[in-house]
Amino acid sequence: MTTALTTPHNPYLDISAEVAQALAYGSPVVALESTIISHGMPYPDNVHTALKVEDAVRAGGAIPATIAIVGGRLTVGLSTDQIETLGKTGRDAIKVSRRDMAMVVATQQTGATTVASTMLIAAMAGIRVFATGGIGGAHRGAQHSFDVSADLQELAQTPVAVVCAGAKSILDLGLTLEYLETHGVPVLGYQTDELPAFYTRNSGYALNYRVDTPLAVAQAMAAQWGMGLAGGMVIANPIEAEFDMPKALIDQAIETALADAAAQGVSGKASTPFLLARVAALTGGRSLASNVSLVMNNARLGAAVAVQYAALTKPVIPKAY
Repeated sequence: MTTALTTPHNPYLDISAEVAQALAYGSPVVALESTIISHGMPYPDNVHTALKVEDAVRAGGAIPATIAIVGGRLTVGLSTDQIETLGKTGRDAIKVSRRDMAMVVATQQTGATTVASTMLIAAMAGIRVFATGGIGGAHRGAQHSFDVSADLQELAQTPVAVVCAGAKSILDLGLTLEYLETHGVPVLGYQTDELPAFYTRNSGYALNYRVDTPLAVAQAMAAQWGMGLAGGMVIANPIEAEFDMPKALIDQAIETALADAAAQGVSGKASTPFLLARVAALTGGRSLASNVSLVMNNARLGAAVAVQYAALTKPVIPKAY
């Protein structure tokens, strides 16, 4: 087990020795969230998937940094034992977004980080690339309920590029794009002109910018932060064609899941885990297989982008004469 290093500038932050060394040398690192372990899949599938995702990042030439809060410590680079424990805890783990962080840390509890809190902790550690499944967004009916994921506001203010399969298709994708546009968050389609819709490659919503290589993504990141522009960006990476689910099938499952959530009074941060689990049941587990595939696909792209970004931004050390 690697020793966690406490950073002097942040007494609440522990970074594994492997990740700390990579960051010190300007080597590529990819942040990974932990709610996908606790709330995204059942045990032991969640643990197997988390470890496979880390392996995919390593195979791509980068160091994985799975993030969670462990005993009140902001932990960057979970050990295998910590991932196993979180997987077994499952939905009993606290789902931690930005608003929850202070209390979870102050009371020395353990929690799994969402996209928003993973971005925030990654930025504290100096990690610029984060691979996940899909971001949160504006929920259907958000124009009345104001139910908008904290992920979107985090993207507006935290300098991390999020590689994802678009926004989760249980959301209002049009409103989500409008919110991101209002807050100046670039949404780049990776080898696509259209926003992916998580389980499906197409949503019907056109994007303003397309990038076709990891280098092009890294160049956009370097330009944004090199100019001093705040916030992150979305790298929308469609699910692989072989796992693309028929739109009619997934739309019907989502409509049924939404009706079930309303009937059972499920709302707030419980909504997404409930809806994803219900969709998986309604599709006979097919959506779960697609979920695993798209996370792996995003991890591979995240590693490739991190490698290119590290090469662009790594300081040149002059030779000794």
